[in-house]
Amino acid sequence: MQKIVRRALTTLLLIGIAFSSNPLKYAKPKLSDYGFFIGDIANQQPSENVLPYEVSAKLFSDYAIKSRFVVLPKGEQIIYQSNGEFAYPIGSTLIKSFYYPADIREPEKNIRLMETRLLINTNEGWIGYPYVWNKTQTEAFLEIAGERLDVSFINSQGNEESFNYSVPNFNQCKGCHVNQNKMKPIGTKARLLNHEYNYPDGSMNQLKKWSMLGMINNLPEISTISHTPNYNDPKDGTLEERARAWIDMNCAHCHRLGAPGETSGLFLNIEEKNKTRLGVYKPPVAAGRATGNLKYTISPGSPERSIMIQRMLSKDPGIMMPELGRKLVHKEGVELVSQWIKEMKKD
Repeated sequence: MQKIVRRALTTLLLIGIAFSSNPLKYAKPKLSDYGFFIGDIANQQPSENVLPYEVSAKLFSDYAIKSRFVVLPKGEQIIYQSNGEFAYPIGSTLIKSFYYPADIREPEKNIRLMETRLLINTNEGWIGYPYVWNKTQTEAFLEIAGERLDVSFINSQGNEESFNYSVPNFNQCKGCHVNQNKMKPIGTKARLLNHEYNYPDGSMNQLKKWSMLGMINNLPEISTISHTPNYNDPKDGTLEERARAWIDMNCAHCHRLGAPGETSGLFLNIEEKNKTRLGVYKPPVAAGRATGNLKYTISPGSPERSIMIQRMLSKDPGIMMPELGRKLVHKEGVELVSQWIKEMKKD
């Protein structure tokens, strides 16, 4: 009953602001209203103008699996910029669906879609909208207040994981996506797309595919564009490169210049070269009890003495990092970053 009331209120709100300057005017009540998918939208079969993509390093979201798509206005292009990011035309949409299989070891069976997030580039800038899937998996509805959903699945070790999954509210999208006081996409950097993707008509580098389809303007030679490793693949980069890839994707959206975590003096984007700014032998600025009485963010050779690892291991909202988007500990991520710190040379 509560969900029905919330959806009715959301619909009324959308109708009431359709001609106002309120950013919610760009949203539609149901995911199917956009026409992104063919037939049964739960199958996530993209329409002709909707292209799937994948990022090489993924944000951890409580082991949820994600499908990603990009939509550009007809005849429009994205523009490659010298910093490796893209400028999107107004009307572009990035689509990301979160789902769980009953058994994570069989990712294509017994799937339950949890939410689909849209990031739409409007005349007022990028705006994020959360859509929550119903129990029958026939539709996803706009839920500006977010949602809490009970979920359980069998993990990679064969054990059951059960927890309360959080769908962010309308304003929480800004917590990760704001940089220089503007909402921006996180995952569609050239370095995160610079790898092979298995399209229905064959495998191809994604940047090459986008270029071939006329989606990109000003793209340099692909060989000159860097590649961020898949941190889960030991063959895709060194230990340090993969650990930095995990930290970049999971932490740098806040810990970089112009982002909410800038005042900490901790800069975790993959381009950062200064060891102190990266956290090596760096005392915390104002982390309070989150420090666990430890001295440094990263203590070379000693992951157990590193604040970074303590915060990755915690599920306490006042301690854990990232602050949003998880209820579980990413065990594999902790192991990867811990091993990097363990092998780090002491000065």
